[in-house]
Amino acid sequence: MNHDERTEIPNSVSEGLQDPGLYPGDTGQLPEEARRVLVQLLAGPSLDSKRHGKLWPALRRHEAMIRARLAELFLELVLDDDLEVAFTRQADTGELDTPILLRRAPLTFIQSVLLLYLRQLLTEAAARGERAVVSGSEMVEQMKLYEPRENADRAGFEKRIRAAIEKVKDHSIISPIRASEDRYEISPTLKLLFSADEIAALSRQYAALRDESPEDPADATG
Repeated sequence: MNHDERTEIPNSVSEGLQDPGLYPGDTGQLPEEARRVLVQLLAGPSLDSKRHGKLWPALRRHEAMIRARLAELFLELVLDDDLEVAFTRQADTGELDTPILLRRAPLTFIQSVLLLYLRQLLTEAAARGERAVVSGSEMVEQMKLYEPRENADRAGFEKRIRAAIEKVKDHSIISPIRASEDRYEISPTLKLLFSADEIAALSRQYAALRDESPEDPADATG
């Protein structure tokens, strides 16, 4: 062989040699920004353009790949372009027996009623073209409508209400408004969790329960 001759490496091989991954031992194929989106979706509870200004456009750029990765885990991407909100849920796999990755604890009665109340406020605000805002005191007063008539532990009942409010805060369903001590904005994510039919059915159910004043609403689930 002539010493001046050089062996050319095929592009596919050379590209592989030039791509060491994001870190030692990395064999992933997704770009870094797509991986960050995937982590946020799996960590939950949601991803939205307001709280995740950099991740939202990355989600739209790599949506097909992210959907594929989630499908491999038997998960589905729920995305609303108008609300600019996305989250994951278990895919409907029909008769196929699949492992459950996303486990959800059942809601207490107070938690489920609170979510329904916030969902109704979200609907009313959207009809007016306004942001959905609620105060902590308004949530407490609304939940007190469900207090049993013969309740001897008012402090304990209010404590459960406060715990329910903290729960929805932890899941970013409501977010504190800056420069306000007791005002929260309701996340549009909540709109995707309840359909109009579900809202109507739950409203009837909880109205009946409220009128009956359940003996121990802390133990009921929604």
